Amino acid sequence: MEFPTDEKAWLAGFDHMHVNTAIEHLGIRLEAINAEQIVLIMPISDKARQPFGLLHGGISMVLAETAGSVHACWGVDLSEIAPVGIEINGSHVRSAQEGTVRAVGRVVRRSRAMIVHQVDIFLVESGELLSTARVTNYYKPARKEK
Repeated sequence: MEFPTDEKAWLAGFDHMHVNTAIEHLGIRLEAINAEQIVLIMPISDKARQPFGLLHGGISMVLAETAGSVHACWGVDLSEIAPVGIEINGSHVRSAQEGTVRAVGRVVRRSRAMIVHQVDIFLVESGELLSTARVTNYYKPARKEK
């Protein structure tokens, strides 16, 4: 099954594809996508806070991983290729307690075997950078059913 390369189709299908997942639970939504970039938004809710009331750093990495992994499917025939995350690293540069965060993932390098994204996470209300991450996905050949 090849994922479409049409933003409208992605916007229409994103929520349906992620029913009963961490993505749905955290309220992550697709705002925009094209061949070079993906934009996700997520509210800072109690589901995303650590005990001191701040956005949990691990949740920021979930958001970054989601951006990279979802975008790795752009234009890929998923019956032939399975994008799988193989590395993520990130730095948290500011904290936030409330509001909405926006993750902007951009392709750094795309090859036949892998794709690397730079994902920056901003607080929508102030525009401040909260976290930055690099996400690498390997294009693993899909298992063929016998």
